[in-house]
Amino acid sequence: MPHSLFRTFFAGAFSAIVLLASGCAHHAPSPKPGQFVQRRGDEIVVCGQLVHTGAPVVTWMDPGGFDAYRTERHFAPFADADFDSSSKAVAALKTPNRYGVRFATAAKDEAQQALRGGPPLTPEQLERVRNGGWPLPLLQDKVDQFVLHYDVCGTSPQCFNILHDHRDLSVHFMLDLDGTIYQTLDLKERAWHATISNDRSVGIEIANIGAYGKGGEDGNPLADWYRKDENGHTRIVVPLALGGGKWLRTPNFVGHPARDEPVVGEVQGHRLKMYDLTPQQYDSLTKLTATLCMVFPRITCDYPRDGKGQLITHKLADEQLANYRGVLGHYHIQTDKTDPGPALQWDRVIQGARALMREPNALARN
Repeated sequence: MPHSLFRTFFAGAFSAIVLLASGCAHHAPSPKPGQFVQRRGDEIVVCGQLVHTGAPVVTWMDPGGFDAYRTERHFAPFADADFDSSSKAVAALKTPNRYGVRFATAAKDEAQQALRGGPPLTPEQLERVRNGGWPLPLLQDKVDQFVLHYDVCGTSPQCFNILHDHRDLSVHFMLDLDGTIYQTLDLKERAWHATISNDRSVGIEIANIGAYGKGGEDGNPLADWYRKDENGHTRIVVPLALGGGKWLRTPNFVGHPARDEPVVGEVQGHRLKMYDLTPQQYDSLTKLTATLCMVFPRITCDYPRDGKGQLITHKLADEQLANYRGVLGHYHIQTDKTDPGPALQWDRVIQGARALMREPNALARN
């Protein structure tokens, strides 16, 4: 904990102790049976506890949320949505659960176990958490990575459709174009989003149609998703096949990438082109990153850097990945992935998150 935050926390705790000892403490009224607890709408769920982020959050328990705990398909007609019907209709659906228990099993060797973030749970720990009863300190000891993806779906509802209804996968968070964060699982769960890092990580799918080779021979959809408006600025055009934007939570929202022109950069040794995230996405991603780095002290608020302090734009060597604790991209984990792509402004997210973490009331807020 930084010294400034420690001093703030200690001073507040000391003042509370003095008030209690002097009999001058102000007691809050006891809650009454049947009384509802007011939520602000910015909370994420960690081991059943609500944690403020400052960003708009819709959990799987909220109206309009996306529930990765449910076994049926979200977007199929209800009569055909049960898992038995779904598994016959979609060959990729092999199991009703799209998630599992973190560190429930051992890897085949020590090297693979190191990549997964450490030893498996002891038999006693596994028995305690197998039905979901994770104590927060144990989870904090296990989670040390925050993995960023772009979804190549363009919107969060379509992302959940593809992951949950068609690919038997899951992710903790989805970040839509308007900055809405959807949480689909409690962070105690092992979501299926980043292969070898699933045990140790929290994952987020960012709504963005993705990055493509400059030649356009790979089915580049950028021209279909991005158009110039009457002022010469680039706007996002959600295809009518995906609802034309009606699924976005913000009424009449028109998304604009943070930079009007596409960004070209190298990832995994390939030159790729993509459009940036929206300012609303950057704002929410920054706040979520700060929150996660505070809730999980083993997640360092930084990204993978080379010896010169520059962003690494390819898969980390196995030893690097095994020892890495912090924020990283999907492409840092797997050679066949390029997300979150060349346009992501890593410094904007990390420096912004660090600034939030330095605020005097940061601990109280979270």
